[in-house]
Amino acid sequence: MAETALINNVEPPARPAGWRGIAADWSSDQRAFKNVSWGKAMMWIFLLSDTFIFSCFLLSYMTTRMTTTVPWPNPGEVFALTIGDKKIPLILIAIMTFILISSSGTMAMAVNFGYRRDRVKTAALMLATAAFGATFVGMQAFEWTKLIREGVRPWGNPWGAEQFGSSFFMITGFHGTHVTIGVIFLIAIARKVWRGDFDVERRGFFTSRKGHYEIVEITGLYWHFVDLVWVFIFALFYLW
Repeated sequence: MAETALINNVEPPARPAGWRGIAADWSSDQRAFKNVSWGKAMMWIFLLSDTFIFSCFLLSYMTTRMTTTVPWPNPGEVFALTIGDKKIPLILIAIMTFILISSSGTMAMAVNFGYRRDRVKTAALMLATAAFGATFVGMQAFEWTKLIREGVRPWGNPWGAEQFGSSFFMITGFHGTHVTIGVIFLIAIARKVWRGDFDVERRGFFTSRKGHYEIVEITGLYWHFVDLVWVFIFALFYLW
């Protein structure tokens, strides 16, 4: 009894001061992420790191554009398409933006039907989202081909500041890679949903507990992030 009393009367170690104390609190708190799945938490961490990368790219682009002494090409002229005899500025970019934003709607509905365990509608909406994404990538490939034929290169372009080409290919290429990966991931998960892998708990990659469609929501987090990043690219690169 005396030993028990002594053990219970031992004072806890002092809490470190400053940021170390905050880190110690979070690392010792078993309830902080208790209701968040491992997959969802890891996706949020990945998206946070990706946010830093895209932010660096866009900040570098804005710094380059504001500091260059050579006139910057006019996006309305560079990204114009000739339809009939009329030159329409940014028409292709506007369609691409509409398609990508529409894909967020189909992805949100897929997540909704996923939690209702409606595997047919979930898979169909995910495939529709993948189709929107593939269309976006195809239109971006057309845009790249058009500008390359007109003389745009990472080291120069015929309309002004040489940094335009490197900024364009770096930012849109990095984003297009994300969209392509998302399309592949959407098709793979939609196939598993369609086969009923999440209803019978079939073994394999990304298969969660029986009856749980959480991977659909995790895929949706990635896809909404890709769409949100495009809004910033559209505003800063094409409209500025």
